[in-house]
Amino acid sequence: MFSYTVRRLGALIPVLLGMAFIVFMMIRAIPGNPAQIMLGQQATKEAIAALTAQLGLDRPWYTQFVEYLGGIIRGDLGISLKTGSPISEEIWPYLAATIELALVAMLFAVVIGVNAGIISAWFQNSWFDYIAMVLALIGVSMPVFWLGLMEQYVVSIQLDLLPTTGRDNIRDPVEAITGLYLIDTLMAGRFDQFMEVIKHLILPGFALGTIPMAIIARMTRSSMLEVMRSDFIRTARAKGMRMFWVVYKHSLKNALIPVVTVIGLQTGLLLGGAILTETIFGWPGIGTYIYDAIGSRDYPVIQSGILVIATIFVLINLVVDLLYAAIDPRIKYK
Repeated sequence: MFSYTVRRLGALIPVLLGMAFIVFMMIRAIPGNPAQIMLGQQATKEAIAALTAQLGLDRPWYTQFVEYLGGIIRGDLGISLKTGSPISEEIWPYLAATIELALVAMLFAVVIGVNAGIISAWFQNSWFDYIAMVLALIGVSMPVFWLGLMEQYVVSIQLDLLPTTGRDNIRDPVEAITGLYLIDTLMAGRFDQFMEVIKHLILPGFALGTIPMAIIARMTRSSMLEVMRSDFIRTARAKGMRMFWVVYKHSLKNALIPVVTVIGLQTGLLLGGAILTETIFGWPGIGTYIYDAIGSRDYPVIQSGILVIATIFVLINLVVDLLYAAIDPRIKYK
């Protein structure tokens, strides 16, 4: 397992370098002069030229790229043109908010989706199977923004059960330690704030997790049905093994690889695709941060935000690869 992990980590380096290069060149292809954005429309040509030189934008692209890589290695993502603050310090609270929301959404998706898929396969062609797959089809087709608005209208406005927007109670804000409010409230011993944070997470988490939940349920059912038709499953059932153990001990483990793949892909997509949910629920996440930067043409923030999301996506796929080897030991010897 150790050698397999080292090989996967080694293969990660050129992927990260290539990804950084693509993001760097993609941002450079966007029209507009960052120096002019910082100085405003009334700036003189001399002032723009001086700031362009100060930012290093007048140097060859390959020199800029080498300096950019050096900054990434040091943890320096540059300076925001809009706020003048270091991006590495500015971006974390937004990223932490999105990570927390995405993890809660995936918790909903995995717990409900996997179990719904297992039960549907176990009781194939039953009423539960039909209802679950119809709901999964509706879940895949349902626009996230519409579901979010309906949740707010019914649960928050009509029933007044859960808060509509935000991460915490504005009258009793959470003191940020790690940026992950669930952890911060527990570290501070504020269980009242912990419950308040959970209340704020339920609606956006469910809205964001609905599509992954439906996809995971359909994939789990399909994979389980394929495995349950195998000879070793028929043998286990013929020997009188209880159906519960046949399903959860033998079938599920052999059906997990495609399910884990989908979970990894959906987790990565949630990190970069949560902007609609963040906007509807007033969630201060990385999607909103990048969207605001696009509006103000804050190129360093756009570049850093895309790079951070892409890096997390690659790391999630690394974890998925390692889980493959843990689930099926034959993989690490191939």
